[in-house]
Amino acid sequence: MSHPHPTSNRARPARSYGRQRPGGASRPRNAGPSGEFALPVTVTPALPPADSFAALDMPSALKRTLDRQGLTTPSEIQAATLPNSLAGRDVLGRSRTGSGKTLAFGLPLLAGLDGRPAEPRRPLAVVLAPTRELAQQVAESLEPYSRSVGVRITTVVGGMPIRRQTRALQQGTHVVVATPGRLRDLMERDDCVLDRVETTVLDEADQMTDMGFMPQVTAILQEVPKGGRRMLFSATLDRNVDQLVRRFLNDPVVHSVDLSEGAVSTMEHHLVHVSPGEKRSVATRIAARQGRVIMFLDTKRAVDRMAEHLLANGVLAAPLHGGRSQPQRTRTLDQFKRGDVTALIATNVAARGIHVDGLDLVVNIDPPTDHKDYLHRGGRTARAGESGNVVTLVMPAQRRDMTRLVARARIEPRTLGAGADTPELAEVTGAREPSGLPVTVRSARPQERARTQAPHGRRRPRR
Repeated sequence: MSHPHPTSNRARPARSYGRQRPGGASRPRNAGPSGEFALPVTVTPALPPADSFAALDMPSALKRTLDRQGLTTPSEIQAATLPNSLAGRDVLGRSRTGSGKTLAFGLPLLAGLDGRPAEPRRPLAVVLAPTRELAQQVAESLEPYSRSVGVRITTVVGGMPIRRQTRALQQGTHVVVATPGRLRDLMERDDCVLDRVETTVLDEADQMTDMGFMPQVTAILQEVPKGGRRMLFSATLDRNVDQLVRRFLNDPVVHSVDLSEGAVSTMEHHLVHVSPGEKRSVATRIAARQGRVIMFLDTKRAVDRMAEHLLANGVLAAPLHGGRSQPQRTRTLDQFKRGDVTALIATNVAARGIHVDGLDLVVNIDPPTDHKDYLHRGGRTARAGESGNVVTLVMPAQRRDMTRLVARARIEPRTLGAGADTPELAEVTGAREPSGLPVTVRSARPQERARTQAPHGRRRPRR
């Protein structure tokens, strides 16, 4: 397979725990009627799945850390891909959000770096993620494992001081976890050079292409030496992802588990038909429930207004959208995970990359327009085998579009009775009357309490 960007600096082959990376190449077939391309034919047979972490050929320090974390049995996507990625194979994995993809690529990445020195400005591995929150969560999730094998991880995302990230790269790092835009900025400044990268991971590849990152992702992959290992994980495999597979993956082992089109069996879907006049009161009662909830709206301005309304009515709410600084966004997520904030009001910036243990309710105050956005919003609940509910408020003018959306998402929602005080609504969501007494969510830094007003109009929210 030819690669688009030859390089004179070839990377050292990634350390292989097991079988060596084979040669040969494969190409995906044409897209089928579903709109997703047919999965590529694997020239070299895949290794059988693993039934335990202990059986995998990887450093003992990683196994001990898994044991300390209480993990003994791999998830389906981990069991399928780990034997092959540990053997140095390229991997193309399709699996729903919350299925364990971070360890599926993180463990083989770290295994190959065990005992290796870190060099200034020249990482040995790159992980690309579409959002700042997902990049930070990946780094945090891998931190106990990286520490056990002496691997340094640096996160580089927009909205944070670039000088601090530059200093971290100068000090030497093994792995860079990055959003595409910020990594390109650092590359153009010559603060991050990819000529020694041995492993490249694309996490949530479909969202990166949906968000318009295809040019940046392609430019980054062209700078990575062609001899390295590539791992691409995605919830869906459409034509944009197909382009990346064709150009940059070599004889990938393909695993498709937890079908992306359709929701998990532990997630229940509900539609609440509301009039424009009662929509806010229904949302307010749901937000006042005992327990946490993520509520989605379309625009930054609507998010800010809803958060202010809830605070004024006694609900510990906080906004999350692209108009807020990254420190604000990070602090808000921390407050939500701790329970200091019980209602997280968000745009689609929170639709991926956020994992909160025990979150059992997601509410679409504004229904999404795309079925993939619906599935990813809902994917914040019912994670790792837990159960959860997704509730969508639907006004009369939205019913036809919503019917088409649920058909494309392959879900069968239950319709609840309309009205803020409907017993069915309280049964599913825990909706109740708010106290009506204004509350304040404390901020650690007073200078960051100022709201960032969103502009009027229909401009796409900044991620």
